[in-house]
Amino acid sequence: MASTLRTELIFFFFVLLFPLCAVSQNSGNITVGTSLTADESSKPWLSPSGDFAFGFQQLPENKDLFLLSIWFDQIPEKTVIWYTNGNNPVPRGSRIQLVAAGGLELRDPQNQSIWSTNLSPDETAYGYLNDTGNLVLFGSNSNRLWESFKNPTDTIVPTQVIEVNGLLISRKSETNFSQGRFYARMLDNGNFVFSTKTVASNTDFNDDYYTSSTSDVNKSNSGYQNGNPGWKVVGYWPDNICMSVDGWTGSGACGYNNVCRLQNGRPNCQCPERFSLADPTDPYGDCKPDAVSNCIEGEKGSPEDIFELVEVQDTDWPFNDYLQTAPSGEEDCRASCLNDCFCGVAIFRSNSCWKKRLPLSNGRIDMSLNVKAFFKFRKSDDPLLNPNISSTSIVKKDQKTLIIVGSTLLGSSVFVNFLLISAVCLFIFLKHKKTISNSDSTLAGSNLRCFTYAELEQATSGFKQELGSGAFGTVYKGVLPDSSKTIVAVKKLERVAKDSEKEFRAEVNVIGHTHHKNLVRLLGFCDEGTNRLLVYEYMSNGTLADFLFGKKKPSWIQRSQMAIGVAQGLTYLHEECSKQIIHCDIKPQNILLDENNNARIADFGLSKLLMMDQSRTLTDIRGTKGYVAPEWFRNTKITAKVDVYSFGVLLLEIVSCRRSLNDLENGDELSVLTDLAWDCYTEGKLDLLTQNDHEAVDDLERVERFVKVALWCIQEDSSLRPSMKKACQVLEGVVDVEDPRCPSPITVLY
Repeated sequence: MASTLRTELIFFFFVLLFPLCAVSQNSGNITVGTSLTADESSKPWLSPSGDFAFGFQQLPENKDLFLLSIWFDQIPEKTVIWYTNGNNPVPRGSRIQLVAAGGLELRDPQNQSIWSTNLSPDETAYGYLNDTGNLVLFGSNSNRLWESFKNPTDTIVPTQVIEVNGLLISRKSETNFSQGRFYARMLDNGNFVFSTKTVASNTDFNDDYYTSSTSDVNKSNSGYQNGNPGWKVVGYWPDNICMSVDGWTGSGACGYNNVCRLQNGRPNCQCPERFSLADPTDPYGDCKPDAVSNCIEGEKGSPEDIFELVEVQDTDWPFNDYLQTAPSGEEDCRASCLNDCFCGVAIFRSNSCWKKRLPLSNGRIDMSLNVKAFFKFRKSDDPLLNPNISSTSIVKKDQKTLIIVGSTLLGSSVFVNFLLISAVCLFIFLKHKKTISNSDSTLAGSNLRCFTYAELEQATSGFKQELGSGAFGTVYKGVLPDSSKTIVAVKKLERVAKDSEKEFRAEVNVIGHTHHKNLVRLLGFCDEGTNRLLVYEYMSNGTLADFLFGKKKPSWIQRSQMAIGVAQGLTYLHEECSKQIIHCDIKPQNILLDENNNARIADFGLSKLLMMDQSRTLTDIRGTKGYVAPEWFRNTKITAKVDVYSFGVLLLEIVSCRRSLNDLENGDELSVLTDLAWDCYTEGKLDLLTQNDHEAVDDLERVERFVKVALWCIQEDSSLRPSMKKACQVLEGVVDVEDPRCPSPITVLY
């Protein structure tokens, strides 16, 4: 029985279906100096029974490339259970040799080193391939120096043990051994979890989409034998990977814009109509649109003349929507997307309409969904519709006009001609400048819209309705003056650094590329003259501060879900973005609530836009009193751990519905929540911390877990604080947490 990790990262527990074979006579021993060459005539090293072989396998799609691997050799399907250098298979003529100084060495035909076990010099005595498929290198005293079982790739076999923090990484397909997007990890609590790889990182992981219980880890499945040699799939975990890989981080079971359909337990990924694979060799990868479908500033014609909608049945992308309208008819949904420059896809289901922007994630086909997807495409791919070309065309046309006018004026006086030609040149320059400005209505590389100051002034009715203000500026409610009538929040930035337009747009572009269910999404910006404004999606339910500290105490279930949501959002900012973002001002006023009361982090990525240098003086402290980490007061490097500290304070506020700092009745002193939490924890009186919230008291185990996480997060020594990912795992109950130590002998009130 073998277990293979394919691209979909589902363990296939196979049953060998063939009669018992005569055992061949092989010793399995590999002596120092023995070598194999990559070609068709190369004979592999065999285990004593002949069940397993180590050597070069010729790739079926390229006969000149070979994969160094271990495979099961008793059936026609040479099932690979271990391999190396999957991203770069070796060319014909490459050689693997066992040497005393280093162990196994793989070299190309030019004798350049490609891979090795990298053991100490003169230490390797011999190698041995045993009948379980484990290749072991031994030292002179028969001690084990290296073994393939402890360096797994995408498959585990019977007797193979996955150690704590052990990692399996999928291949792209059955025949493409390049590193895939799916992982399996063994946690220190004994749980085996499956997760997807973050596109922008080689090591970070998105949310786990399958977690075993500890009691399930060692279970096995039995099968049967008959006369047909081969493998039989006896189980899949999870049952439906298309539905199981979920969340706002990552693309899903298939790549971005791709669609997953479950076939025989496995995912079958297909690009939608008018999309194609970004990498033709990766069928599970991203899909790219075959043509651009964005709006062009100043373009003539109605949306119905310019765009068309292509309908796709029973297909949905459950995330990425920026606007939901209910109730809505199908025709209203279609028209709304056609008339909205932001809209790339509209989803219609159950009298509701969801508008989405590319790229799309978690695409799936399900006949039970009863849903329609409408993709918006241009009716014409005429290059004259390209804004980058239109400016040039207009300039050439104006240049012809200049030649005609100049020729006509040659007969007039020189002075008059000079004045007239100067006026014509000025007119053409201003027109060309306006054309370039209009063509740059979106930020390159993103879907962010560049607004004019006048547009935002109109949208906010002269910045009339203020939603709030803070260290970064004032926020106003507005309605976009276009057909979408989208409600937005417009932030006028204050104390903005005097950077160039290019630098400002670079910072805004970083913010614009963040996409997570627990972040407030940036829709656009304005950098006209000295004005710097940001346009966000509108959050209808206010701030977490209003929710926690209002007259009516929110439920414990709601609070705990919000705490996990904030933790997931910070994990994304710290570890899963293409560029790490440190918030520097986590507090309940900067956590907003959407229409479903999901917690959404606001004001992230704005720290670099303020007029502050990199020195860490007291006057440069960023953050809010009661939430600021101690390292702000020291001449030390500021890291993501400052956000961890602030989150710890916020978590205590969520648990207790108390403010981090409270005036006592006499008004002379402050009650510090972190001190109260430590006292309640050490005295075993967490019910007092929750102010006898009956719902929380009934769930005291979770309350204690949350408080433990918070106390670790507010440790004065930043090295003792967990990462946000670790904190998130503990809050979710995936990882256990130790008893915390006293956070600090001195309370910080800043």
